[in-house]
Amino acid sequence: MLAYTVRRVLVSIPILIASTFIVFLVVLASGDPVANFATSRQPAPSKAAVAAFARHIHADQPAAERYWNWIVGVLHGDFGPSVQTNLNIGHDLFTRFRVTVTLVAAAMILALVLAVLFGVFSAVRQYTVADYGITFFGFLFLAMPVFWFAVLLKQGGIWLNEQTGSQFLGTIGEKSAYLPVDTPWNEFVDRVGHLVLPTVTLALVSFASWTRYARASMLEVLGSDYVRLARAKGLRRYTVMTRHALRTALIPLTTVTALDIANILGGAVVTETIFQWHGMGEMLVQAAQTVDVYRIMAWLLLSAVVVIAFNLIADLLYAVLDPRIRYD
Repeated sequence: MLAYTVRRVLVSIPILIASTFIVFLVVLASGDPVANFATSRQPAPSKAAVAAFARHIHADQPAAERYWNWIVGVLHGDFGPSVQTNLNIGHDLFTRFRVTVTLVAAAMILALVLAVLFGVFSAVRQYTVADYGITFFGFLFLAMPVFWFAVLLKQGGIWLNEQTGSQFLGTIGEKSAYLPVDTPWNEFVDRVGHLVLPTVTLALVSFASWTRYARASMLEVLGSDYVRLARAKGLRRYTVMTRHALRTALIPLTTVTALDIANILGGAVVTETIFQWHGMGEMLVQAAQTVDVYRIMAWLLLSAVVVIAFNLIADLLYAVLDPRIRYD
């Protein structure tokens, strides 16, 4: 398995380089930060100031040379200059990444737990009222746009706070700007309260599709020969479901979860914008508005690494879930 992991990592490197180069060209073609600098300031900057700004963001260099210098800089921990001259992109990226990873991890764990529970229950109770009810709500959440669902939950949180006279459900930011009593416990409760609504937003949208995969996979496994044999041997229903059927049924769900990480990161951009979290989503929106090329590339690079890592983890989990799978 170690040799397989090393091979996958080595294969991922040229893929990462090729994809980031293509994206780099697309980002360069999306706007001109030098023109924005020259026209968005009052009074208008001098030609010397504009030329100095172009040199600062390396806009005076050819695209291939800019990309090469950026890659070399990334290897040394330098993610390039920002249009905000006093901003360190690397420090800003990883500070915001800690915020985003909290939201994404909480949403994925909640979505997976709900998907497995309701997917298995729906498969076991096939064609019952419960099965149809889970299917209905699954398609309902699947059809909801993330931005609309986030706004709906935010307004619901505000209304619930007003009705209960409590401020537990945070609707702005990942934490309160001020706490009456600043203790570790109060800070933890405050962060949990701010995490609830964004997590539910991301989790339910993912849960809707993952439940369908869990249900379909479980139905296929329940009809397999080895499950029928386990039942014929007199094993308990719980043992058959957990030790024989569920592990195999989780393999397709593992694949879908790994492939959906890119969609979840995209949904996090919208969710963080609605709830005004200072995470990677806000960073991407700000960078796109100012055509901050290297901030956009830093976001895309880290996102690409996360997607590749999740796909590698999913491949390795196959061998854990199904002992018949071996990586030689």
